[in-house]
Amino acid sequence: MAAYVFRRLGWASVLVVVVTVNAYMLFYVVPTEDVALGASFANVTEDTGVNRFDVNGSVITGYVRFLGRLVHADLGQSWRTREDVSDILARSAPATLSLLLGGALVWTGLALAIGVVSAMRPRSFLDRAGMMFVLVGLAAQPLWLGYVLAYLFGYRLGWTPITGYCDFFNPSEASECGGPAQWAYHMILPWATFAILFAALYVRLIRANVLETMNEDYVRTARAKGAPFSRVLRSHVLRNSMLPIVTILGMDIGLALGGAIFTESIYGLPGLGREVIKAYGRVDLPVITGVVVFASIAIIIFNLVVDIVYAFLDPRIKLS
Repeated sequence: MAAYVFRRLGWASVLVVVVTVNAYMLFYVVPTEDVALGASFANVTEDTGVNRFDVNGSVITGYVRFLGRLVHADLGQSWRTREDVSDILARSAPATLSLLLGGALVWTGLALAIGVVSAMRPRSFLDRAGMMFVLVGLAAQPLWLGYVLAYLFGYRLGWTPITGYCDFFNPSEASECGGPAQWAYHMILPWATFAILFAALYVRLIRANVLETMNEDYVRTARAKGAPFSRVLRSHVLRNSMLPIVTILGMDIGLALGGAIFTESIYGLPGLGREVIKAYGRVDLPVITGVVVFASIAIIIFNLVVDIVYAFLDPRIKLS
């Protein structure tokens, strides 16, 4: 297992280098009017140390400096606000990660429950209701779904907040908005939006995998030996049915990170999506670069965790 983890860490390190090279080339080397405008704006105050990324020197030298500062969590300063990009990321990343990781847990749990129940009782009322949920989730558009949920549960029924974000650890002194309970309360609608969109696809996959695994020889053998159904379901059916789900989960987290910008805009979450939109309008390349690099590295880490979990579920992966 240790050798497999080290191999995956090696590949993850290579991907980080590739991501940083592409980000530096795209934002600081490719000649565009935005780069020239931003660089000239930053160079006006170069004596203050604001422009810490040399966009006019050697490409290799500039990338080495960029990578060296990135290792020390130094992503430069905003060309417009003079604020450290690392501070912007530290302030905005918790909201985006809360939306992403919480949404992934909700949509996985929801899809697992509906998918298993549908597979255990095919063609029943529960199975047909689950398929109806799948059709609605696949046909829904994120912005439309978010506005419908906000209007119905936030405005009409008043069950949840429509907008806003509460810090998990530090309550706000003015509004006393903070702590795990208020944090989860304000994230209910964003999580629900993510859950409906992604759980619809996962329900179909889980249902199909469970039905297929139930017909395998080792499952029938375990049932014939008198093993309890709950044990067979937990140890044989679910463990093997979840292998494809774990694989696509790593990819969908990256997809969800890109789509989080729409959910954040609907519910007014102070996440990375809002910072990217503001930075794009101001041609603030250090902020855009910092968000892109941070999001890419986060996706690499998520996929690394998924690979390790996959190897734990299927020991054959380690041998291959």
